[in-house]
Amino acid sequence: MQLTGFSDEAGRSLAKQIQATQELGWKNLSARGIDGVNLHEVPQETFDVIADTLDAAGMRVPEFGSLIGNWGKKITGDFDVTLAEIERAIPRMHRLGTKLVRIMSYAQEPWGDDQQEQERFRRMREIVTRFADADITAAHENCMNWGGFSSAHSLRLIEEVPGLKLVFDTGNPIFQLDRSAAEPFPWQNAFDFWKAVRDHVVHIHIKDCQYPANPGEEPIYCWPGEGEGYVREILSDAKDIGYDGYIAIEPHVATVFHVKDQSQVDWQQCYDSYITYGKKIEAIVAEIWK
Repeated sequence: MQLTGFSDEAGRSLAKQIQATQELGWKNLSARGIDGVNLHEVPQETFDVIADTLDAAGMRVPEFGSLIGNWGKKITGDFDVTLAEIERAIPRMHRLGTKLVRIMSYAQEPWGDDQQEQERFRRMREIVTRFADADITAAHENCMNWGGFSSAHSLRLIEEVPGLKLVFDTGNPIFQLDRSAAEPFPWQNAFDFWKAVRDHVVHIHIKDCQYPANPGEEPIYCWPGEGEGYVREILSDAKDIGYDGYIAIEPHVATVFHVKDQSQVDWQQCYDSYITYGKKIEAIVAEIWK
């Protein structure tokens, strides 16, 4: 089983991200942000240096965590922004030899408001088609987007968007209500979500946390296997069904990645916790895939 991780949680600079990956003894890192800027947003000359540096370090990039359709983008926004992101992402992914791009289904509107489902499906079809034409697999993550409302919503995307695959994040169900259930909406259950969608999952993200006190609040992030993300159970089931994709860590334990004031981040704590997290998931994987 191959491990990777969103190394921008270990450090902002590429040098620090490579250092953390090498300290873990890994050859893979999941590309997302360099110096706080997503890989499809950095200037071309900056990207060229990034790619050459990764090559020199012997690093592989099995996954690109794009901003395409993510929780920060509304479905009412200009679709040309998405199309431009795709056009920048494709040649950069080809340069890195990256075959998987993480996408989302645009931000959730307040429950009860018009979610514009058909427009979401239309955009997702175009996104998936453009990547497929470039021999890249687009995989939707169950985050704070339409597909993250429930496992049923993710499966609806699979039905409506030919060729779409899924990234499953063990921690994301824990801070979301199950909008496919009757009111009052219960919290999602990560293991139930996994079992519902696992046949379509090509990549796994590992976060773990405990349910927040109230909807809309941040959960309490913790070490893998110590929260309510059913990390061990999901990985054991993944082994049983023959899962052969990557497992990527996305710790969030030192600081929530979405924090806006980066000056408040203790990056040494982030680095140290990333290394600890990687070693802990290595131990869990070794125990399961023994």
